Amino acid sequence: MRRDRLTRALRGEPTDTTPIWLMRQAGRHLPGYRALRAQHPILEIARTPALAAQVTLEPLRRYDVDAGVVFADISLPFEGLGVPFSIDPGLGPVVAQPIRRREQVDALRAFSAARDLPYVGEAIERFLEEERERPILGFAGGPFTLASYLIEGRASREMTETKRLLYADPATFDRLLERLTEMTIDYLTFQAARGAAALQLFDTWVGAVGLRTFERRLLGPLRSIFDALRPLGRPTIYFSTGSSHLVEALARTGADALGVDWREPLGSVRRRAGPALALQGNLEPAALLAGPEAVRREAAAVLAELPDRRAHVFNLGHGVLPETDPARVGELVEFVHAAGGSRR
Repeated sequence: MRRDRLTRALRGEPTDTTPIWLMRQAGRHLPGYRALRAQHPILEIARTPALAAQVTLEPLRRYDVDAGVVFADISLPFEGLGVPFSIDPGLGPVVAQPIRRREQVDALRAFSAARDLPYVGEAIERFLEEERERPILGFAGGPFTLASYLIEGRASREMTETKRLLYADPATFDRLLERLTEMTIDYLTFQAARGAAALQLFDTWVGAVGLRTFERRLLGPLRSIFDALRPLGRPTIYFSTGSSHLVEALARTGADALGVDWREPLGSVRRRAGPALALQGNLEPAALLAGPEAVRREAAAVLAELPDRRAHVFNLGHGVLPETDPARVGELVEFVHAAGGSRR
């Protein structure tokens, strides 16, 4: 019988305990992943279903997390658009020829996940063949975050070129977001069809814009994505960072759950977002660099923000840091399951 506490919590339904999974749980802090990375570049792993499934399964063999998350990168769909890119250590996705003109946007290829990224679907299926109890999450990048990589050429704190295009040529910016929205709907629908039980949208950089810009340019595309995904019957999560100033607007995206970084307490977010929205988060990743007592203390503080434990999926406020001791992760998972069921 497949464990369903994650999907139930995302839908606001009762669960036996607080479910937990961790962003980047399949990654740099684990010895198996590090050994594999010593032999294969990250894109080779992501594009090889057997290797991607192996990486996805490693944390489930080590921890009692409530779900796997398919090993991929948000930049993978760029190849389906006909945009060459690389993933450079320490930099992330790098686009050699940034997209900054209307003719470049118009020249993007039509995207088909089934044609362009079949290996992601196969990795999900391989996971489900081996893991008979726990579900797997699919994910994609949010349109603004993907656009920022395409426009800047790499990660950027200032987002000078992205904001230049947004203000100087809003029609081209909107058209790029439209293409990325269409692509994301297709990609997440494809992952659901291959067996993903829940779907997360990573919009990491959306906190770089103000409320007015978010409501005018970004909220519409996000609503289009979640409206299109709703008939699939898979609960959805919208995650962003540095976006506390946008909480009320984020609550209107149409996602079933809001992933929250560590900058604002969950209790405050629930009051601002409303009781109907499930929340995911939000232990600061650096807490796992401390000892067991500190991990328990900080995790208990997160749980205390939602004393009824309702509609809550425990996670970090961002990904597991590479320096994290796997023992701390295991202790965190055990503590959340024990403490998260104490008041149900």
